[in-house]
Amino acid sequence: MTRVYVPTTIDGLTALAADGELPASAERYVADSDTEEAEYAALVAAAVDSAALLEGPGRRVVVVADLADPDGAVPLRLVDAVHADPADRPADADPEDDLGWYATQEIGALLGNAQA
Repeated sequence: MTRVYVPTTIDGLTALAADGELPASAERYVADSDTEEAEYAALVAAAVDSAALLEGPGRRVVVVADLADPDGAVPLRLVDAVHADPADRPADADPEDDLGWYATQEIGALLGNAQA
């Protein structure tokens, strides 16, 4: 299994929850080793790409999953965690700011907060 970090947005997370997977064509990052530093670098790179996906203020989201095929679709059942901004952020915010960590059971609540 390979741990992947997939940049997306709240809309992408909503689609993941509804469709049960992120498509294989989604951009993703793989840590080049199992060290915390390498995993953090992959997370930050995905967060920067997530910020680029936003068209103005919004919330960055990075989906983390362990996959047999790191280039394949990301099924919801293989998602380990979601990293996301706790609230909308300005368009000019630092794309490397830390994200909050959410367990997969919290995706519904995270999406509910996005609707508020």
